[in-house]
Amino acid sequence: MAETFSLELGGKTLSFETGRMAKQANASILAQWGETVVLVTSVMSDKPREGLDFFPLLVDYEERYYSAGKIPGGFIKREGRPAESAILTARVIDRSIRSLFPEHMRNDVHVVGTVLSVDQLNMPGILAVNAASAALAISDIPWNGPIGAVRIGYVNGEFIVNPTEKELPESSLDIIVAGHRGGITMVEAGANEASEALLIDALELAQKEINKIVDFIEEMRSKVGRKKIEIAPPAHIEEIDEWVVNTLSNEIYEAIQIHEKQKRAAALAAISERIVERFAESHPDSGGYIAGLMDEMTKKGVRRLILDDGRRADGREMNQLRPITCEVGVLPRTHGSALFTRGETQSLAVTTLGMVGTDDQMLDGLKWDEPSKRFILHYNFPPYSVGEVRPMRSPGRREIGHGALAERALRPMMPSEEEFPYVVRVVSDILESNGSSSMASVCGGSLSMMDAGVPIKKPVAGIAMGLIADGGKFGILTDIQGLEDHYGDMDFKVAGTKDGVTALQMDNKAGGITRAILEQALAQAREGRMKILENMGSAISSARPELSPNAPRIITLSVDPEKIREIIGPGGKTIRSIVAQTKAKIDVEDDGRVFISAMESEAADMARKIISDLTRDIKAGEIYVGKVTRMINFGVFVELLPGKEGLLHVSEISTNHIPRIEDAFEVGDGVLVIVKEIDDMNRVNLSRKRVLDRMEELSSDPTFAEQIPLEREREERYSKFPKSEGNPRRDSRPPHERGDRPRGPRPDRGRR
Repeated sequence: MAETFSLELGGKTLSFETGRMAKQANASILAQWGETVVLVTSVMSDKPREGLDFFPLLVDYEERYYSAGKIPGGFIKREGRPAESAILTARVIDRSIRSLFPEHMRNDVHVVGTVLSVDQLNMPGILAVNAASAALAISDIPWNGPIGAVRIGYVNGEFIVNPTEKELPESSLDIIVAGHRGGITMVEAGANEASEALLIDALELAQKEINKIVDFIEEMRSKVGRKKIEIAPPAHIEEIDEWVVNTLSNEIYEAIQIHEKQKRAAALAAISERIVERFAESHPDSGGYIAGLMDEMTKKGVRRLILDDGRRADGREMNQLRPITCEVGVLPRTHGSALFTRGETQSLAVTTLGMVGTDDQMLDGLKWDEPSKRFILHYNFPPYSVGEVRPMRSPGRREIGHGALAERALRPMMPSEEEFPYVVRVVSDILESNGSSSMASVCGGSLSMMDAGVPIKKPVAGIAMGLIADGGKFGILTDIQGLEDHYGDMDFKVAGTKDGVTALQMDNKAGGITRAILEQALAQAREGRMKILENMGSAISSARPELSPNAPRIITLSVDPEKIREIIGPGGKTIRSIVAQTKAKIDVEDDGRVFISAMESEAADMARKIISDLTRDIKAGEIYVGKVTRMINFGVFVELLPGKEGLLHVSEISTNHIPRIEDAFEVGDGVLVIVKEIDDMNRVNLSRKRVLDRMEELSSDPTFAEQIPLEREREERYSKFPKSEGNPRRDSRPPHERGDRPRGPRPDRGRR
């Protein structure tokens, strides 16, 4: 039987319905917020998977185009591979719920969120996280929830709980927080140089709102929840446990303290092999059990080392960074490149500049009128970076998530399109990895953009913090390596400038995190970030003043939208001609913006001049170097701009007498003229003689400098013509100056 539950949250009604849709799942929730509707289901397999040493949780987030009244673009008119936004939302759900499943659980669990309706105001992602919590809470699947999730914005000095699509662009903070009554489990944030204090206040507000959601779901569970299935933990093999603890504990503890990652892994692997050999006859199929036992022993050793001995596996202090090296300009033909190395983590970051309208990324999602992206960061994690052999496939969820985090960290520092009219793509290839490769991508990306000449507002650095907590004791670790990330209680990534935080991501397995822990973690992160920025500044402190010679030259023009047709021409003839002539790329936007891109600045300048001339209006008093297009007995017509002519009358050619027009010019000659007037019939009258006394002044202007010597030579030639005798020719004035009427059939005026 269908039942509906409602909660007032942030001035909106959150509605959960169960028992009407997807009834064969372990549980399903139809969640609604405004007119945004998401269906979330949870399903668990009947039996555990054998041989696994991890919990097989799968979260999918399906965006149906019909939810927004759209039909998918492209040839195939159905949804295909999830969009990047869907993958990131699935990761947020996964990270919010994963830590609350029993550690020993090996049954497959599948959580699916399907977006059914989008009102373009209330965002479905947060709704899906809360619905996933409710679906797991009321199901019979073992899970120690519920959790709640909220989004916090900050506009005009005020926090906003769950801002709308219209409010979020105005917000200087965008933070998604998930957690239970005991504390926060997941944070995903982007900010415009937010202070650490502001972030803590936002997290505390989020916790209050989360508690309301948790209470709501618990009330719902008390009414419609099913009894949880009990999954017994794996049985212990006492013989193996005792021998390992008594014989190898010290050896495992010493191996953990080997500084180099690969040597440490090799030492632990050798110990594991000895255990397998020792029990090969008595327990021949215990390889998986032994691997789990070694993992548990290693975890205990790492935590003991930090909490009891106050030391880290690689010998560093709690707040000490690994050695850092920064190099820029490492690749000869790229637009910008950098190699950032921190300990055993290394990012090769490369920046490429492209053209707006051609190279920017079009986003075909559920939002209407979603702008394209002109800043893109892609993250690659090849298997050799961790010394592994596996097939190289298309980017997985991890790669997309890490790239999105690094992109979010750098985006607030990007120059505006008006200031820098380029598409910027950064690629971070991880060449070595031992913790915090996403933050290395932030540092490398910042360096490579400055090397390319991208005028970012400030350099950005990132650092990963860790937490080991047990009882009342805890240790906060700066710049964690892979071992500390895997066996620690928190992975807390913080990126920012010298003036504030631009991105934050946290995954917490330790239960509640107090304000004191957050403050210390953020303070340590800031201290580490300052040191990293100092190291980066020794390689390059700001953007290079000039673009790389390998980068395209891009010029932006703004023209009257009514004149776009002049650039395009009939059937695109004009713009194709400009491209063929200049070899430049040209993109014309409907709002009148014109983007010109060329590898040579001369080609871009030529295209700009042609387009400027096509769209300019001739004005009285302006000086031009025109081209003689045709000659008549009383003057010549001169093309000033493409398709725009004026009349240069014989009397305005020179102060010297011109016997015949043919003596003065030939068709195709260039000539320096000034627009004398534009009459009320829009006829353009030109003069050459009125600029003769300004040639010294104009000779310093690059537009006219080449023409000035030709005009002086021409005037010298005119001075040698025979002087005029008598009055000028009767027909020397143009008809409109003589007052002549156009000739043609006279109207019948009757008999005189």
